[in-house]
Amino acid sequence: MKLKVAIIDHLGAHGSSHHFYLFGQASGLINSDVNVSLYTNSQTIDPLLEGLDFFTFYGDIFSSKNKFISAFKYFKGSLMSHFHARFSGIKVFHYHIFGFSILVLFNMMLAKIIGGKIVLTIHDVRSFANINSSKIYTKFIYALANSVLTHNVFSKNEIIKHHQNLESKISIVPHGNYLPFIKYNTDQFSARKKINIDPNSKVILFFGMIKKVKRLDLLLEAMPEIIKGCDNVNLLIAGKPWKDDFSTYQKIINDLKIHDNCTLHIKFIKSEDLKNYYSASDLIILPYNKIYQSGVLMMSLSFCKAVVLSDLEAFKEVVEDKKSALFFSSGDKNNLAEVIIGALKDNDLREKISEGGLDLMKQKFSWNEIGSLTKDAYYKMNYFYKKK
Repeated sequence: MKLKVAIIDHLGAHGSSHHFYLFGQASGLINSDVNVSLYTNSQTIDPLLEGLDFFTFYGDIFSSKNKFISAFKYFKGSLMSHFHARFSGIKVFHYHIFGFSILVLFNMMLAKIIGGKIVLTIHDVRSFANINSSKIYTKFIYALANSVLTHNVFSKNEIIKHHQNLESKISIVPHGNYLPFIKYNTDQFSARKKINIDPNSKVILFFGMIKKVKRLDLLLEAMPEIIKGCDNVNLLIAGKPWKDDFSTYQKIINDLKIHDNCTLHIKFIKSEDLKNYYSASDLIILPYNKIYQSGVLMMSLSFCKAVVLSDLEAFKEVVEDKKSALFFSSGDKNNLAEVIIGALKDNDLREKISEGGLDLMKQKFSWNEIGSLTKDAYYKMNYFYKKK
């Protein structure tokens, strides 16, 4: 009998490119001979993936600004999703964790009540919002989990540092590539025209949710040096602030008088527009000072783009300096400027590392490989808990 799994994720397409991750994970599991049911919201379009059972019991959960209405939709969607899955013969419930909250805990307790086993994919080991209340829920959530998946050794070690008893539950399953879900626009001129970027400029892109830990401020502070060292450079900032205020960054732009070299698209970027932003750029910049795993990195490499990023442990587990990316010393704006200037002036270097990154995505981060590792984690979970 095939293993049956319910992936329950109310976020779906509302979380930028997160739904691509869900579809990739589902496809990898299906190709590993696992029956998959995905429960999400109505904003997430059915991918028509052969073998995937797709349900939108959460409805248009993010359409209301009223927290009570959204909470009602959440609890209703969770109840319908869990009971539908359980009455369909599903015992394994898989969740994606970006933060530890009472909503996550509710789902897990519901799964336990109906006799399910719980698998967590931990995207952010600790919340970047620094919400103290999340610490209260973290202990209970990990206690209820039967299996925990992390994207790398760094994240695994971070969890064990605070929860030593979890080591036997943890499996490392990398973040997959975005190759099945993107269409690359090879015409850079047309891509720039669509988003109003100077076709003759050197474009560096900061993309995604704007969070303090992503250090956009550091990149902005490096811009005067970058402008001196490279003619006609344009910093394209595309994304929406998350628990952050863009006025802080606007003040830096004003104080440094770099308006003419910055293009601001401070908004949620729709999935269908991704190709224009990546295709328009010459270099993607990830100046983060903390990260557990980065969808922006995987997306950039899947788009065959050269990337400059902080020399963080989580990044070093994915790419190699001067082969599939370029590293700078984390927190060092002068070194950041130096690396960016060097990359913008060396077309051959950019081409080399962009091709190296794409090859890496194809060879090491395919969803079939991810599906196989995830299935192994499911059976590892069964082994541990039957043994008890």
